[in-house]
Amino acid sequence: MIPFNKPPYTGNEDKYVLDAMRSGKMCGDGKYTKKCKDWFEEKTGCAGALLTPSCTAALEMAAFLIDIGPGDEVIMPSYTFVSTANAFVLRGAKIVFVDIRPDTMNIDETKIEAAITSKTKAIVPVHYAGVACEMDSIMALAERYQLFVIEDAAQGMMSRYKGKPLGTLGHIGAFSFHETKNYTSGGEGGLLLINDARFLQRAEIIREKGTNRSLFFRGQVDKYTWVDIGSSFLPSDLQAAYLWGQLEKADDINQDRLQTWNQYYEAFKELEQAGLLQLPAKLEHCQHNAHMFYLKLKGLEERTAFINHLKQNDIMAVFHYIPLHTAPAGIKYSHFHSEDAYTTKESERLVRLPLYYGMLAKDINAVINKVRGFFI
Repeated sequence: MIPFNKPPYTGNEDKYVLDAMRSGKMCGDGKYTKKCKDWFEEKTGCAGALLTPSCTAALEMAAFLIDIGPGDEVIMPSYTFVSTANAFVLRGAKIVFVDIRPDTMNIDETKIEAAITSKTKAIVPVHYAGVACEMDSIMALAERYQLFVIEDAAQGMMSRYKGKPLGTLGHIGAFSFHETKNYTSGGEGGLLLINDARFLQRAEIIREKGTNRSLFFRGQVDKYTWVDIGSSFLPSDLQAAYLWGQLEKADDINQDRLQTWNQYYEAFKELEQAGLLQLPAKLEHCQHNAHMFYLKLKGLEERTAFINHLKQNDIMAVFHYIPLHTAPAGIKYSHFHSEDAYTTKESERLVRLPLYYGMLAKDINAVINKVRGFFI
């Protein structure tokens, strides 16, 4: 069976994890956490980068930082993972979903303004498949209405919008290092990017269970104590050590995935031209990271048959999110503003093909041949 995903592995992860194990300091903010932090700050130019146990944790920290509370509203797309909404629901917010663009599956920036009310506190764009949302429009709206922008860039490491790294365009960015992402910190992991410096010190406090422990270890205070709300948002240095083995090869991993993505795209262009399927959109101002390769079929029935066809040929292909506004918790904690013209319809058409670092040429060709075989 050709799997849908294999966690990336470069070869040095074992060595670094063992070194961290033997260092005498395996908890958070050890040697490898600092290496990763420095790498992210240098690559992105953000005010501060903080590793977290997951992207979920990073989003929850963001909700703390902008003081989300009962009565607040947060605008986001319904086509996303549950953590995007949960992080703000946990603080008492009401989620307001707006429709997506059918070309990118990202939030439709033209639908946001009509959903803004006096209760709106934040916009959370989700960069689906590592392709950027229209951030210039979103940031202009945020400035006009004095809103915060939290980028859910879980899938967006190494992607760019008009030359700028995803996660650096809003006030705060959140990333995932789950094993299904392009880079992993041993199966789970995340990152919070602080772009607005006013949040930096408080982010460190929230991450350290509400204490000023980080300031203490830097010698900035004589003792540390409980100064704010917070939780345990530090990953172990073992996770950072594993991630460091990936970051050293970040460009290699990126190029390898892009090569596979481009092979798929070229192989299926004639099927799109024949009207048999739809390929992912290519936007000149968005440099994606080949996080995933998806096809859009005619509808749910054809997609089901297509997935079964590949499975019978030992290829694992999968669909993606069930729109959150249709879920039991979504009905309870959110509402969908205006018309669901594309969210549900497009979600039922989309299917993701196997794509991972180090995917063998014979497996890529097998996927291409079996996909073509379904239509031809």
